Amino acid sequence: MYPGSFDPITNGHLDIIRRGCTLFDHITIGVLNNEQKSPLFTVAERIEMIQAVVAPLAETTRTTIEVDSFEGLLVDFAKRKRANCIVRGLRAVSDYEYELQMAQMNRHMQPDIETVFLMSADTYSFVSSRLVKEICFLGRSVQPFVPPIVEARLQAKFGRQPQS
Repeated sequence: MYPGSFDPITNGHLDIIRRGCTLFDHITIGVLNNEQKSPLFTVAERIEMIQAVVAPLAETTRTTIEVDSFEGLLVDFAKRKRANCIVRGLRAVSDYEYELQMAQMNRHMQPDIETVFLMSADTYSFVSSRLVKEICFLGRSVQPFVPPIVEARLQAKFGRQPQS
């Protein structure tokens, strides 16, 4: 299980998914439905983008990739999906502190579900969905940080064409 808001999915997320495919036969990408976060994209839009960008990956690996949404506690969703492992990407020490706390709480609530941390590739260690949205909103290209379909959807949301 690889959970997140994915608002929108970035190349950093895809890197974690790609690497997860080398470790697992089945990955469920869990798209968090949390309206308190005021997402730019609806859950349906995020799922559609994720499915589009992981389709080629699913074809070139032996991993089954499923995309689904959830509300509430991740461990409850993971249990419903019969996941025994939660994959989380780490970009920096600040991510680790937060993710460690979440992993420990998840283990307390559901001891049979492990959390695996994958370090982000250096290329993506500074990329976040929040920064990507801000850069695009301000009219710059986010081409190095997201797949083309995601950049096009961001541009459409903001009604802008990117500058070089």
